[in-house]
Amino acid sequence: MPRHRAAFLTEGGAVGALMRGHDWATSPLGPPERWPPALRTVVGLMLNSAFPMFAAWGPELAFLYNDAYVDVLGRKHPHALGKPFREVWADIWHDISPIVDKAMAGRASYHENLPLTMHRNGYDEETWFTFSYSPMRDEAGDVAGVFCACTETTEQVLAERHRAEEIGRMRLLFQQAPGILAVVLSPEHVFEIANDAYLRLVGRDDIVGRAVAEVLPEVRDQGFIALLDEVYRTGEPHVGHEMPVLLRRGPESELEERFVNFIYQPIRDHRGAVYGIFVEGSDVTEAVLAMRALQEANARKDEFLAMLAHELRNPLAPIAAAAELLRLGTPDAARIQKTSAVITRQVEHMTKLVDDLLDVSRVTRGLVTLRRETLDFNGVVGEAVEQAAALMHAKRHRVTVELPDERLWVNGDRTRLIQVVSNLLNNAARYTPDGGSVTVRVTADERNVHATVEDNGIGMLPGLLPHVFDLFTQAERSPDRSQGGLGLGLALVKTLIELQGGTVRAHSTGAGQGSCFTICLPRVTQPIALASGSGEGEEARGARRRHLMVVDDNADAAQMLALLLETAGHSVAVCGDAAQALRAVVASPPALLFVDIGLPGMDGYALVRRLRQLPETAGARIVAITGYGTPQDRERALEAGFDEHLVKPVNPKALYGILARLSAH
Repeated sequence: MPRHRAAFLTEGGAVGALMRGHDWATSPLGPPERWPPALRTVVGLMLNSAFPMFAAWGPELAFLYNDAYVDVLGRKHPHALGKPFREVWADIWHDISPIVDKAMAGRASYHENLPLTMHRNGYDEETWFTFSYSPMRDEAGDVAGVFCACTETTEQVLAERHRAEEIGRMRLLFQQAPGILAVVLSPEHVFEIANDAYLRLVGRDDIVGRAVAEVLPEVRDQGFIALLDEVYRTGEPHVGHEMPVLLRRGPESELEERFVNFIYQPIRDHRGAVYGIFVEGSDVTEAVLAMRALQEANARKDEFLAMLAHELRNPLAPIAAAAELLRLGTPDAARIQKTSAVITRQVEHMTKLVDDLLDVSRVTRGLVTLRRETLDFNGVVGEAVEQAAALMHAKRHRVTVELPDERLWVNGDRTRLIQVVSNLLNNAARYTPDGGSVTVRVTADERNVHATVEDNGIGMLPGLLPHVFDLFTQAERSPDRSQGGLGLGLALVKTLIELQGGTVRAHSTGAGQGSCFTICLPRVTQPIALASGSGEGEEARGARRRHLMVVDDNADAAQMLALLLETAGHSVAVCGDAAQALRAVVASPPALLFVDIGLPGMDGYALVRRLRQLPETAGARIVAITGYGTPQDRERALEAGFDEHLVKPVNPKALYGILARLSAH
């Protein structure tokens, strides 16, 4: 080939060399030195470019390309050189033929990231290309071919697709994050994005694209807009801990207080300028309220312990004084009677305190067993009024009882219902000044029976009403705690009445306006006839003399019980432990033994089993005396071999009943 005729092929790298050595005799293009000037110009430019290019010329659009295009061809190189365009790219011809036709019609086109499925390396693969097709004209100005400058963007498209998937996953995680997340842009703080937790917090789902002040106008006067302005202006983050915020979490809802931990973190552009704020945090309302409740419970507990100490010391003082009077000399019968009455009343008061504590324990642990029956509710209220009469009389209260003419029936536990009404009456007496009035009113409708206890006492402040039935809750009292009590009565009322299918509510218009408590129970229209039990006589005095024994390591308690038994006409031996008792029963077998459970060494359970094995005491009556009075404690004592179970302090009536049964036996 004459060198001067094919000068445009003197360069061009590997493909240029391939063109120079190619046999063009069979090609429709013919020898390169005969190629039209327009084709030679384009091929010369193309071969000396580092950008992927190809040209297709002539009726068959013979395919010519440069070194940079070899990677696009894959295994089609070098066989593609000079071949018809349609043959070279037969696998994608259905996609590109319209574009070729457009160029051959004289119209250029540009395509960005066009997807093409190519078979260039022995398998089909997804590819993407950005390219332009331009018409090539001959000397006459007619379109004779197509010129293409292209670049493969497969890696870029796949990378962008991967990034989009990652962003999608991040957005999903953003939405599902348990904490509150949001992004606000511009000085107006327009929501660009907010996750589900944030939407739940504010109670709205239409906030994206709207300014904070527009969506949440209630927060403007709470300082949050000012905080956003400050972070946007200064670029300094702001951290808030357990910040209270009032939110209107619905179109018609009232303002609701929530608590949040959060950080406002400025977002900067490439120049370092703030253009938005990232909001991250958590709704800690439940934790804050729980902590408040715990603190309030601790405060009530401390108050309760102080009240308990006071209430226990109060009866101990007169008991101690009475004991000292008895120790100093031999008082006359009148003084003994008066002193004994003081001790009895104060012991009853202390027993009531302990019983209340045990009741609370049993109720809170679900250990209360109800003995339900069909009851005349008027009779229940009458018995409760009788129980509270002494306290009402002591404070000179005017008590009015309004009962309907008809008998109203309910299904419940008589003892517990009397306790409920009695507690309400005692509460009214405690918080009503001397000379005040208390009204008990029973009414009914078709479905329920209602009992209302109303007084004109000190009343309750609005803040106390939601907590009046909580444990250890009391109205504010004077330093001398003149009303007394442990704040357990109303808590027991609520629990015991609910256990029986009823409800209780409290009302007061304020301090000094009195209080009103109403219980409600389902009404029973057809009473169920139940067999009534017969009482057992408990006459103890005058019974024939027996030999008894008291086993207790508390010497004072043992001696006082022995004195009481001796007063009833019996001889009594006192033992301080199990070993002494086992020796004594052999020497002088007792007909009845009172055994403390908590003995040193061998406890009362082990002792009673030993006593049952001895011939001297195998048939004796043995009574357990203990400070533990749950049903489980009683059951354990009976299983161990005790005949009866008494809880300290021993009720004299219960003691006399045991002596009467011994006499009958």
